Amino acid sequence: MASSTTGVFCRPPCDCANPPVGRVFEHASEALTAGFRPCRSCRPLHNREPDPDWYQPLLCEIEADPARRWHDPDLERLGLDSGTVRRWFVENHGVTFHAYCRLWRMGELLRRIQQGAAAEPVIAELGYESESDFREAFALAFGHPPSAVDRESCIWLGRLRTPLGSMLAGAADAGLFLLEFADRGLTDTRLKQLRHELGRVCLPGAHPLIPRIQQEIDAYFEDGLRSFTAPVRISGTAFQEQVWHALQTIPYGQTRSYSDIAHQVGHDDAGRAVGRATGDNRIALVLPCHRVVGSGGELVGYGGGLGRKRYLLALEQSEAFSLSRV
Repeated sequence: MASSTTGVFCRPPCDCANPPVGRVFEHASEALTAGFRPCRSCRPLHNREPDPDWYQPLLCEIEADPARRWHDPDLERLGLDSGTVRRWFVENHGVTFHAYCRLWRMGELLRRIQQGAAAEPVIAELGYESESDFREAFALAFGHPPSAVDRESCIWLGRLRTPLGSMLAGAADAGLFLLEFADRGLTDTRLKQLRHELGRVCLPGAHPLIPRIQQEIDAYFEDGLRSFTAPVRISGTAFQEQVWHALQTIPYGQTRSYSDIAHQVGHDDAGRAVGRATGDNRIALVLPCHRVVGSGGELVGYGGGLGRKRYLLALEQSEAFSLSRV
């Protein structure tokens, strides 16, 4: 429900002091597009869809015994459909369930060694037959031996929840390297880019920056956060970095065209190149490529999908409008 008087829309039923009575929208994106802002009480943008019941118990089993080699019959013995599990992990983690397990095992081994544990007993404990077995598996996954990896060359991957679906975050001590919707189809390409271009190894695991960016994303969707403070690390060609820095200057609630950005970076005839550089942005939302539109204001060229782009712009414009009336 949405109220033209207050400019607010709610998720019925809502226990706010003055629940709106007026227009009815089937989806929150429609209310946003119509210029209404989300209620602070019932938080209609909050993603209330829980993880499947099997997810946390399964994750606990993986983390408790990272040496275990999982197979489809193991899932079936737990009453799970292997195809359902595979699809859910791809959509929410960017990799299949079995790939996630392999990467978690490698990541756990690296974490322990980096924390000072002796390599030989850890390698045996985590189910590798020998150091050479681990080195071979690691090189097959990442293209170089684990001896080339230290704390500074690891990027830890975590799943974030948003009203628009899961996002994959990649963080290290240096900052945020990756933030993309997990289902966009380019996750594997992005991880390979980070590995080949930056020499970084991407592994599932915890990092303090991941819960921090989750808090900021929650505030962005639910409380109108206008700018992110989490540190980011961008790396590309000189032109790409110019474009990515220009994205950060687009004010909340506003848009710029590709030609506007081209002019800003000093290449008036490089509109198409700006489009390619925008598409190569690996840090969505924080580097707001969704605020770049066609010359006529049309929505084009968003890797997360035009539906998401429309939603994000409507969200920002409704919040910006509500603040302008205060």
